[in-house]
Amino acid sequence: MKRLFDSLATVWVGVATHKLRSFLTILGVVIGVAAVIILMSIGKGTSATILSRLESLGSNLLFIQPGATMAGGGVRTAVGSATSLTLEDAAAIAEQVSSVDTVAPSSSAFLQVIAGAQNTRSRIIGVTLEYQQVYNLQLAEGSFILQDQYNSAMRIAVLGSNVKTTLFGEDDAVGQSIRVGNMVVRVVGVLQSKGQAMMGSTDDAILIPLTTLQQTVAQSRTSRGERVVSSIVVATSGENQTEYAIDEITSLLRYRHQLASSAENDFSIMSVEELTSTIKEATSSMTMLLGAIAAISLLVGGIGVMNIMLVSVLERTREIGIRKAMGARERDIWSQFLTEAVFLTFAGGIIGVTLGWGASYLISHLSSITTLVSADIVLLAVSVSIGVGLFFGFYPAWNASRLDPIQALRSE
Repeated sequence: MKRLFDSLATVWVGVATHKLRSFLTILGVVIGVAAVIILMSIGKGTSATILSRLESLGSNLLFIQPGATMAGGGVRTAVGSATSLTLEDAAAIAEQVSSVDTVAPSSSAFLQVIAGAQNTRSRIIGVTLEYQQVYNLQLAEGSFILQDQYNSAMRIAVLGSNVKTTLFGEDDAVGQSIRVGNMVVRVVGVLQSKGQAMMGSTDDAILIPLTTLQQTVAQSRTSRGERVVSSIVVATSGENQTEYAIDEITSLLRYRHQLASSAENDFSIMSVEELTSTIKEATSSMTMLLGAIAAISLLVGGIGVMNIMLVSVLERTREIGIRKAMGARERDIWSQFLTEAVFLTFAGGIIGVTLGWGASYLISHLSSITTLVSADIVLLAVSVSIGVGLFFGFYPAWNASRLDPIQALRSE
C-alpha cells in the first residue's frame, strides 16, 4: 500500500509540474468521454420517451395493419401498402370476437390546410368515436366528435396541439372554419399534446369523422364494395386476453378475406408488448451506434495520450537515468509512467462525465430532445477512459523502463 501511495505521489508531482502537458494529454479524453455521455444519453432518453408514451396506451391494445403487396418483378412492398382492411372488417371484429372491448378503425390522407393567411400540409385522420378512448386522447378545449355528427358526416374537425398553434397561434380555434383540401370544416375541439409516438402523433394531425373523410376524399373500395381503412386498433377486454384475441381476429379476417389455408395473411396484428420489444431492440442498437461514433473521438484522444507520454519520456530521460542509478527497477519505472497515463485519463474521464452530464441537462431543458444519463453510461465512459490510459500508456511506459541508465544520464 505504501508503494502505491508513493507511486501516486510521484505521479502527482509530475502532473503538477507539467500542467500544460497534462492538460493537452487529457483534452482528447475529456472531449471523447463527454461525446459518449451526450450521444448515449440522447439515445436512451429518446428510447425512454417512446416507450413511456407507448405504455401509456395500455397493454391490452392490438394494432391491425394491412399486409404488403407484390410490386413488379416479384418485389414485396412495405407492410401497410395493401388495401386489405375494411370498415366492415372492424364491424365484424366488434360483433363476433368476444375478447374484444373496443374497435377503432381509421383512415388517413395528407391534405393542404388553410386558415386565414396560414397555410400548412397536415395529416388528416378519419376516425370513429372509439378513437379517443383507445388512444386515451384528452381535450384542451372544445369537444370530441359526437355520435350524431359522425352519423351525418358533418364537416367538423378536432385539431392536434401543434396544428392549432400553427394555424391560430394563441387565438381561440374552437368555432373557427378552416379549409381542408377542397372542403371547409368547423373546428369543434383541440387536443392536449401527446408528444411523438411510434404509431404517429396526433399533435400534428387533424381528426375528422371517418364518414366525412370517406365522402369527401376519394377512398378505395374492395372488389366486394367494402370501404378500405388504413388501420384498426382493438382494445381487448383484459391483458390476459391478448393472445386469445389475436387468434380469434386472425381466424375471422382470414375467413372474411377468403384466404386459402396455404396463403399468407394479408394483414398483420401486433400487440403493445411486441411493439415495445421491437422498439427496445431498435433503440438499443441506435444507442450503441451513437456510442460507437462518439468512441472514435476517445480513440483519437488515446493516440494523443501516447504521443504526449512519448514526449514526456524524452523530456525526462535524465530523471529516469538518475532513478535507475539509485536502484529503481524496470518495473518501477514502467509502473510510474503507466500509473501516470491511467491517472491522467481517469481524471479526463471524470471531467468529461461532468461536462457531458451538464451538456445533456442543457440539451434536455433548452430543446425538445429528451436525454437520460444513467449509471451504466457513466461507468462505461469512465471504464473506457481508464482502458485508454492502460492501452495507450503501455508502450511509452515500456519504452521508459528499457532505457539504458548510462545513456540516460548522459542526455541533456
